[in-house]
Amino acid sequence: MNRLTGKVSSIDEMIELIRATPELMSQVTYWHTIPPREGRYADFPEGLNPLLKEALGAKGISRLYTHQAQSFSEVRQGRHVVTVTPTASGKTLCYNLPVLQGILQDESARALYLFPTKALAQDQVAELQEMGNVMGADIKTHTYDGDTPPTVRQAIRNAGHIVVTNPDMLHSAILPHHTKWVKLFENIKFIVIDEVHTYRGVFGDHVANVIRRLKRICRFYGSNPQFICASATIDNPKEHAERLIGEPVSLIADNGAPAGRSISCSIIRPW
Repeated sequence: MNRLTGKVSSIDEMIELIRATPELMSQVTYWHTIPPREGRYADFPEGLNPLLKEALGAKGISRLYTHQAQSFSEVRQGRHVVTVTPTASGKTLCYNLPVLQGILQDESARALYLFPTKALAQDQVAELQEMGNVMGADIKTHTYDGDTPPTVRQAIRNAGHIVVTNPDMLHSAILPHHTKWVKLFENIKFIVIDEVHTYRGVFGDHVANVIRRLKRICRFYGSNPQFICASATIDNPKEHAERLIGEPVSLIADNGAPAGRSISCSIIRPW
């Protein structure tokens, strides 16, 4: 610690200060240091569209993490998938790659993305639009939520390749008006559900019922989409995802992303 400022100069010094403070450590019941981990990689999957390879290369990505490659492979084999890896491990590519690949192969293909918050949806739209611009592909990606202007909604219904929304809008503004969304429901190939761990309890029950309505409407229009789910690490991801969507899923939980040294500890709650 700097004797003049009273401030620590590094994370390691802060950790040592905590461990040397009895008042703090008396509240700690468990302390575990997780060693750093090297990344595990896989080559781009065979058959990956050259435009996607170029777009990834422009972002400095020359290969995939193993869990990303495995997710792509499972989806391409027609299976429903749930990918469960930590934050910042690249889960976004686990669903964006197979979705974009499908749309590049079939221009009529459609995808529906569900996020629990508008902020996540906006981030995803920006990511997809950036990749579309780099590829020079006319993949129309739009957010459909309460802030979407009425003048834009019709264009999204008729021409949106990827519609990004949330469970509430799906329940109240899309499913009841499915006759206006014929283009989507007749051609929907993928349904992406991110942050599936948030759909639990009563809220999760409601979302599961909305998804069952969604599946019935898809069948009515002759489509049978694949579900691609992603989640933070939870104890029962496969069971949880299967109960949510009502279908068997392939679990991908072997994280290939690198990680630095980290510390896990448990403390006594003051209440």
